Amino acid sequence: METEKPISQQDSKLINMETDEKQMPTQEDHSNSCVGVNIPVITLNSGHDIPVMAFGTSSFPPLQVDQMRSILLEAIEIGYRHIDTAALYEVEEGVGAGIKAALEKGLVKREELFVTTKLWCDNAHPDRVLPAIKESLRKLGLEYVDLYLIHAAATVAPNIAYAAWKKGEVFPLDIKSVWAAMEEVQKLGLAKSIGVSNFTCKKLTELLAHAKIIPAINQVEMHAAMRQKKLRELCKEKGIHVSAYSPLGGREWGFDVVLGNELLKEIARNKEKSVAQIALRWVYEQGAVVITKSFNKERLKENLYIFDWKLTEEELKKTELIPQVRTAPLNDFVFEGSPFKTVEEFWDGEM
Repeated sequence: METEKPISQQDSKLINMETDEKQMPTQEDHSNSCVGVNIPVITLNSGHDIPVMAFGTSSFPPLQVDQMRSILLEAIEIGYRHIDTAALYEVEEGVGAGIKAALEKGLVKREELFVTTKLWCDNAHPDRVLPAIKESLRKLGLEYVDLYLIHAAATVAPNIAYAAWKKGEVFPLDIKSVWAAMEEVQKLGLAKSIGVSNFTCKKLTELLAHAKIIPAINQVEMHAAMRQKKLRELCKEKGIHVSAYSPLGGREWGFDVVLGNELLKEIARNKEKSVAQIALRWVYEQGAVVITKSFNKERLKENLYIFDWKLTEEELKKTELIPQVRTAPLNDFVFEGSPFKTVEEFWDGEM
């Protein structure tokens, strides 16, 4: 089986570059000295740069505003510049409070942050996209986001709580018209870049048949036990970058397919790294943006220490032996009366 080649450090631009290598920084940074870590950025097809490591903000139950403000401020102080959130997470106000605090403290400038948020399914209607991004911006306290994503390839009736929907309230996404509305969001300057999340090869191909603006990102579940090779190949061919959520294998949903994997544990022991660091490095070496999620300060720091070493070809080949499993199947969209009869149908057979 062919091993995917790791991304080259030379292929990435670098930010937050206070390191022992005495490299010249590409932009001023005020907070990275506490960790001294290189965080590469890659250039999207929109021409904008995105840091390859993001601070994820989802949790259940959602953090309160003050809690999110505090942990996000801490993450920015540590060195994170990419913040990944969504309307569904119900934390945009807290994220906005954290960003405001960081700006007021002089830790960063707005242009040094990369903020991603997402359009949830209840607003995935052509006439609701623009009001939805404006509401997200209001909660975030921002004039624009750097990236706006369609959260999932489905539509639900407005104002229905997550998974409370019933027959007649879930529909296949009208990809053509909703994407046209997303394109308008970018044209208006409300989002610097636009993209999708949880799109299969089939749905991505359908979107591309109509798109005037190519998605900059497809954010999907991706880790050593869900390698997404076919999807990544399509995205690479079309100039779309992949962003990986659940890079540690869906531990928040009770899965241990990555952190409990014996092959990854062996690699971690041999390299004197944590299993989490091996898992995150694997995602990075495939060229994907890594969406980490921890509200623990020490783990936030640990997650950043993956950029000054590499996995060997032999280690990469070993990871190809790990059984594949989708830990975030979004099976709440599958129920009696839903247009999606099975999980396999929802994912177009791309399990």
